[in-house]
Amino acid sequence: MRKLIAFAALAASLVAIPGLRAQVPEKLSHRIDAAHAILHELMDTPDKGIPLDIAASAQCVVVVPSFKKGAFVFGGEYGQGIATCRTGTGWSAPVFVQMAGASFGFQIGGQSTDLVLIGRTHRSLEHLLKDKVKLGGDASVAAGPVGRSAQASTTELANAEFLTYSRNKGIFAGIDLQGDEVNQNVKDTAALYGHEIPFQKVLSGSVPTPPVAVHFVRTVNELFRKGRAHAAK
Repeated sequence: MRKLIAFAALAASLVAIPGLRAQVPEKLSHRIDAAHAILHELMDTPDKGIPLDIAASAQCVVVVPSFKKGAFVFGGEYGQGIATCRTGTGWSAPVFVQMAGASFGFQIGGQSTDLVLIGRTHRSLEHLLKDKVKLGGDASVAAGPVGRSAQASTTELANAEFLTYSRNKGIFAGIDLQGDEVNQNVKDTAALYGHEIPFQKVLSGSVPTPPVAVHFVRTVNELFRKGRAHAAK
């Protein structure tokens, strides 16, 4: 009987550990790994990636691997991504987001691209805390400049809350995402943490980063540190 009670107590304690309550779905770990790989490629190509000046001022980073565009005549856009925001002690644990939009014109076939959105102000965090934000409507957005030390010098770029980039065939470039919408992906975020959790709590830094996402957050922090070191020169 004592052994049975001890076993029951051990089982209960294991269930109480957040990381053991539910295994992270494979599709989510793959999405995190893909976002991590995109950021690493950014750092490996400084002359053709996000300028370090812009990385230094980043407040939030959103990565959407394989954002899809396509269809015939009326095009559609859709992608699943991951986001983290800067806190007083580093970068927050991640949340999942989804992007959707519509494009019109004559299109045949489809294509996919990797997207990176850099939130440059504290308002970009406020926007990510909403259920849905429309780029170019609720939040100002502009195609970001590329290069080692290019700056957001024009008025449009300087005032943009989000600067947006795409990667296609290994080449990064600014992209116009006016009209696209970013939505909270509450379901996938709950699956990552084992229970439903407010975006405010996660992005404020109050939640530990799950082991499956530590490498992603570490890479964002490394990109930010490189930007800060460059800006200090």
